[in-house]
Amino acid sequence: MGAYRELHDRSLEQAQAFWAEAAEALHWDRRWDTVLDDSEPPFYRWFAGGQLNSCYNALDRHVEAGRGAQAAVIHDSPLTGSQCTLSYRELLEHTALFAGALAAKGVTRGDRVIVYMPMVPEAIVAVLACARIGAVHSVVFGGFAANELATRIDDAKPKAIVSASCGIEPNRLVPYKPLLDHAIELASHKPDTCIILQRPQAEAKLLAGRDTDWRDAVGAAQPHDCVIVNATDPLYILYTSGTTGQPKGIVRDNGGHAVALHWSMRNIYGVDPGEVYWAASDIGWVVGHSYIIYAPLLHGNTTILYEGKPVGTPDAGAFWRVAAEHKVACLFTAPTAFRAIRQQDPDGALLGSYDLSPLRTLFLAGERCDPDTLHWAEDKLGIPVIDHWWQTETGWPIAASCIGIEALPVKAGSVSCAAPGWDVLALDDDGRPLEPGQVGAIACKLPLPPGALPELWNARQRFYDAYLNRFPGYYETGDAGYIDADGYIYIMSRTDDIINVAGHRLSTGAIEEVLASHPDVAECAVFGVADELKGQLPVGLLVLKAGAGQNHDDTVAEVVRLVRERIGPVAAFKQASVVARLPKTRSGKILRGTMRKIADGEPYSVPATIEDADVLAEIRQSLVALGYATT
Repeated sequence: MGAYRELHDRSLEQAQAFWAEAAEALHWDRRWDTVLDDSEPPFYRWFAGGQLNSCYNALDRHVEAGRGAQAAVIHDSPLTGSQCTLSYRELLEHTALFAGALAAKGVTRGDRVIVYMPMVPEAIVAVLACARIGAVHSVVFGGFAANELATRIDDAKPKAIVSASCGIEPNRLVPYKPLLDHAIELASHKPDTCIILQRPQAEAKLLAGRDTDWRDAVGAAQPHDCVIVNATDPLYILYTSGTTGQPKGIVRDNGGHAVALHWSMRNIYGVDPGEVYWAASDIGWVVGHSYIIYAPLLHGNTTILYEGKPVGTPDAGAFWRVAAEHKVACLFTAPTAFRAIRQQDPDGALLGSYDLSPLRTLFLAGERCDPDTLHWAEDKLGIPVIDHWWQTETGWPIAASCIGIEALPVKAGSVSCAAPGWDVLALDDDGRPLEPGQVGAIACKLPLPPGALPELWNARQRFYDAYLNRFPGYYETGDAGYIDADGYIYIMSRTDDIINVAGHRLSTGAIEEVLASHPDVAECAVFGVADELKGQLPVGLLVLKAGAGQNHDDTVAEVVRLVRERIGPVAAFKQASVVARLPKTRSGKILRGTMRKIADGEPYSVPATIEDADVLAEIRQSLVALGYATT
């Protein structure tokens, strides 16, 4: 671990020199006055006084360097049966024209633009066009409920909204325009204009005086040059997809964001400019912002925009087809995607139909990766599989095996070690660092590196209260886990998912790890339910692999025995049930908190982020059968 340790130590001990060197790879219209502005702790800003344009660095810079013919974006849509490729020059032309269309509607530097789009190339064009003219984009996941969209409209107060007539899901269309219209009706703030992309699968009715067809807007536009902005100006607002409460508007700045993401492509993901990189996510999530759009384009890679699913479009070989056809060098997706693939094709039989020789690495993030899923992927793909960890708030990885620096040995269940720039500790309830192996709150020492959130949109006090108040001098991640003697970080669960069984603090993630090791279990969830005697008891829900045995009672008995053997009687794990599926957000996170509320008979709302709300009714039936959810 010599090369990694040396670089990580330097990134903390000489942080300003480290990030100044990384910043030299980008084009600056004005060099920064100071690398780190620490004049107002705990609020820090990177590259203060510097000026640049993120779109210029993502597109114009590469075209001017003679690489305009290289593929920038490959759009692959099994849902429409279509593919297309845009070169850097073509993407620049489309972006400059749409920037002109926005400007013609009165959008200027600092104005907000909500992008409510499906996974189509025009979504990337809209995002980069905002960056080009200095407008602040706020992407809202396409198809989000109208009331949730209205909340974001009232918080961001956009001058314009860019949307589409519909999104496409397996076996159904999702009309976006009625949702958008209803959201604007509900919102107190009204946008001046909406630009609507008419997809051939469904045509939307446009409102005269407010709505403009995308093609008409572009057809009347002139290409717009880049508008220079301050490094500390906001690039975008991304509202957290939290399952409860008021969404938080995560702000990302221009300078630190560009520097960190550009640096991460080679150093963390180990790819060179020109190679094909695929983040199998959605532009509505932070992964899509960082690693479908900005990081690959800043670094000069080819990025894939995939409108499909890991299974069902048409089968569990969908990812292998995309990776083979487009010669993907690095794939980044969520563990839940691989659990779905494994559930449908446990033996990996579909892999044999595709040439995956260009694929060098698989990165997983977004949900804790159990060792069994990691080992399955390693065995089937025969390449390094790296579980790494980051958050919407951080914008890029906090911890990873940084392939471009040094491939660290894999420890199953760990997200590897802190990435350069990040000083990560496990703290007790009083904010004291814990000894190796002790479970506590995972926190990051301030100042956070470039690319992390500098604030929340128009909510500095809320930013302080949510992230900086509990442990002075640290950013509270909200995750719980431990760090071993080698510096490997183990994220076991959200802090709220640590359960107290008769005074013993237990991680639901540790119990899930045991359940997932059973050969018939494809995925699982564990959460604590109220108990008069012990305070809380863990309950498990299991989704079995295709072709697993039909005697579910035997499977339940076996996982209960496994937990007793590996964690001990202290876990008091005695109840589990087999279910057809688990409730998840659209980004793949399992809704453990919502299931706990159902089990305890507490009031709960159906989260706007849920992939399929009907699954909660099925979960409730399973919990009733276990003796819960009776009130």
